[in-house]
Amino acid sequence: MTTLLVGIGGVAGVLARYGITRATLHTDALLWSTAAINIAGSFVLGLIVAGGWLSRDLGDAVGVGFLGGFTTFSTFTVQIVLEADGGRTGTAAVYLLVSVLGGLAAAVAGYALGRSLS
Repeated sequence: MTTLLVGIGGVAGVLARYGITRATLHTDALLWSTAAINIAGSFVLGLIVAGGWLSRDLGDAVGVGFLGGFTTFSTFTVQIVLEADGGRTGTAAVYLLVSVLGGLAAAVAGYALGRSLS
């Protein structure tokens, strides 16, 4: 059952990511939507890991499945390379800092909230 739930969550995450990417493709918003996706994913995963209020099956479906398909490290790193290659090293550096520090802060906040709810 867990495998099926993770698969369903993964498909949902991939489709959500695809929809956001299609909506922001070829715009400056693509860069920042990726940061927002990864920060939101960090928050939700922190919440799930700390909470203990989801069943293991549902936690895996959301954490491994949905968030695994929704967030992406490869897009994050490639976008930094593309910004730098396009001569936008300042934007690449800000994006790197916002993504890493924002993701870390979101994970801490989600974890803290999850602990307080359990």
